[in-house]
Amino acid sequence: MSALAKAKSELEVKGFLDLDVDPTLDLFEAIQRLKKEKNAVILAHYYQEPDIQDIADFIGDSLGLSQKAAKTDADIIVFAGVHFMAETAKMLSPGKKVLLPDLKAGCSLADSAPAPVFRKFKEKYPDHVVVSYVNCTAEMKTMTDICCTSSNAVHIINSIPKDQPIIFAPDKNLGAYLQKKTGREMVLWNGACMVHEIFSAEKIAKLMARHPEALLIAHPECEAHILEKAAFIGSTTGLLNFTINSEAREFIVATESGIIHQMEKASPEKVFIPAPPDNTCACNECPHMRLNTLEKLYLCLQYEAPEIILPEWIIQEGRVCIDRMLEISANAGLVSKD
Repeated sequence: MSALAKAKSELEVKGFLDLDVDPTLDLFEAIQRLKKEKNAVILAHYYQEPDIQDIADFIGDSLGLSQKAAKTDADIIVFAGVHFMAETAKMLSPGKKVLLPDLKAGCSLADSAPAPVFRKFKEKYPDHVVVSYVNCTAEMKTMTDICCTSSNAVHIINSIPKDQPIIFAPDKNLGAYLQKKTGREMVLWNGACMVHEIFSAEKIAKLMARHPEALLIAHPECEAHILEKAAFIGSTTGLLNFTINSEAREFIVATESGIIHQMEKASPEKVFIPAPPDNTCACNECPHMRLNTLEKLYLCLQYEAPEIILPEWIIQEGRVCIDRMLEISANAGLVSKD
């Protein structure tokens, strides 16, 4: 086995990249060169480190990124995000090679709904329609009737007949928010995002007292006691757009702090303060997202590994709930964002 083949095999087996990179290498230049050589497109979620966001071809929420990549003529998609996002990209672009810089970049929310366990849960409610947040695994999507994003979720729920019972998964916080917004009672799966559950209401209240002109903005994955204090609740893209269009000069941001990089680039004259967690760690940074690094992105492109491989049945069956969501959104003139 050649050295290159051996290295690629090790990467695929380990699921992470720990090969040495020449410290003198200009990673930005090397990644741009490899991208052109391999006809690749680089996607970066808003929660990635700033260097990865700056080198990406597209920056945004997961579904929107997958849709953009599907429209390109790229042979390779490198998704700097987490595992379920790369799975979605593969489902929307089954003919393209999809790479994830670190296979260990999982998601606490997606992992909170293991497909075999959810399948048993679903059997208890045979007459219920399953609506799943896009932040779930590809296999979970095969058991979902309609997918949704945080920006179109209210409309998706409202599009379902009022006499049709609903299971909402996997995020109980987003589900509770939707129940309040739509007035619909739903069976909620008990899942959550570790980052969005860690914010401290007490510390945020003190921060708001110190910054009386600052607006608290929050993602609907946050707990209800945080959302109650928010001046604006929206998807990650929605939060970004709100800060751009708002006349306010200060914002307390209750979502993963990676989005602040784009907020500061779009509005350098404004102040953005990450909402504090309830302990002393950097828990408003997703540890899974931060597993991806510029070095791993370079190695990922160089060796074209680790690659996301999905069985054909998962691609076919999992696409149905996404296509149904897009159909409902299109009929309403909505643009779907996470």
